[in-house]
Amino acid sequence: MGKRIDLHTHSIFSDGELLPSEIARRACVLGHQAVAITDHVDATNLDCVGRVINAVLDIRDNWDIEIIPGAEITHAPAEIIPKLAHKARELGAEIVVVHGETLVEPVIEGTNWSAVNCSEVDVLAHPGLITHEEARIAKENNIILEISARRGHSLSNGHVVQTALDVGADLVVNTDTHKPEDLINYKMAEKIALGAGLPEKELKKVLRDNPIHILEEKGIV
Repeated sequence: MGKRIDLHTHSIFSDGELLPSEIARRACVLGHQAVAITDHVDATNLDCVGRVINAVLDIRDNWDIEIIPGAEITHAPAEIIPKLAHKARELGAEIVVVHGETLVEPVIEGTNWSAVNCSEVDVLAHPGLITHEEARIAKENNIILEISARRGHSLSNGHVVQTALDVGADLVVNTDTHKPEDLINYKMAEKIALGAGLPEKELKKVLRDNPIHILEEKGIV
């Protein structure tokens, strides 16, 4: 069994219940190699990226886990996603996630399209009924599509997996953690991926190779 890498969690700096250090500690206990703290942002609160960085530096120096400062662009006008992604990078976000067109929230139509066409984006979270064209563009731009462990967002996991497999787009399993019980170990991530229809032969690629590739590209690991 490998070590978990989770590229989508939330702390008290948006709507999560945990301090960054508590996310890190709980992730350590569950066998994580790395976890990204990607709080919800729009134009009003991008500065939270910097506040997370202050905690990240302490954790990196003292614990055996890589904590990655990031941001999740959420419910912003689709037209400004590239601008927000670029600003998040300038403020120190090492992972940029976009809150995709989940089935359970009124995300504006066009969000998925804008996200997959933005080179600053790393992960399109819970993209709902993503189209084959959007998935193809995500592949071309090295943007990973998310299999979500979160209740509600996970309703479209089967569609996301099949669409990604059809076009060869990369996938990752993330938790979208908001509460302590949302974090999962590697075995549960395997079950969620298989339950969404991912072939067993693809598990290592989705759970390990794809997230590690992102982190290596950015010089994080």
